Amino acid sequence: MARWSSARDGSRIKRFVLIALAVLIFLGLAGAGYVFGVNAYVKRSAQPRIRTPETAGHDYDCVLVLGCGLDGDKPSPMLRDRVETAVALYKSGVSKKLLMSGDHGRVEHDEVNAMKDLAISLGVPGRDVFMDHAGFSTYDSMYRAKYIFGAEKVLIVTQEYHLYRAIYIASHLGLDADGVDGQIVAYDDYTNLYNTVREILARNKDFLKVIVRPKSTYTGERIDIRGNGDVTNDRPKEVPSNA
Repeated sequence: MARWSSARDGSRIKRFVLIALAVLIFLGLAGAGYVFGVNAYVKRSAQPRIRTPETAGHDYDCVLVLGCGLDGDKPSPMLRDRVETAVALYKSGVSKKLLMSGDHGRVEHDEVNAMKDLAISLGVPGRDVFMDHAGFSTYDSMYRAKYIFGAEKVLIVTQEYHLYRAIYIASHLGLDADGVDGQIVAYDDYTNLYNTVREILARNKDFLKVIVRPKSTYTGERIDIRGNGDVTNDRPKEVPSNA
């Protein structure tokens, strides 16, 4: 009798384990389906707004350049690509203003001044280059472009993998946004894989965020994107040595 009871208990345990395993597999597949489904939806929604430099319009309030890291105090290769692409678009007449949006949360990490310095070195007048010092995330950059700088129509410059999410966020915040791929040079396989995986997760995060539509990390006073970009400067002008 004891052996029969033990066998029955063992059978129940096995059945419980199999049911639990089936539930976990189902939840895992459902979760993966949701994550990849949202990813595909965001990409499909934004795809029609991706332009080439030749097909971009000429009436944007600004070319919005998104930050992506530094090498020391200089733009990283990916960021340099973005700035150079934006400068070429500016010179072709798509917009009279550039808006550099990046992370300047610490004195020692200043993406936006590095971006503006590069644009000026490439021939753009400083007055045409605005800096958003609080573009800590893609969402922050889009929110502040509209509600702080007063932009209504923007041309976003970043690499293609990032454009889908940026355009999707912008459209859900009321911006009329197109995008141009800022890639100029080839990146290594590790960088491409990392960006692909990270972006899938980020698209899911911002898919939910635009539903809630919180304010950006920092807001602040309004700055007219149609004015003088030097109002966003935070460094004193250098005095010539022979002054």
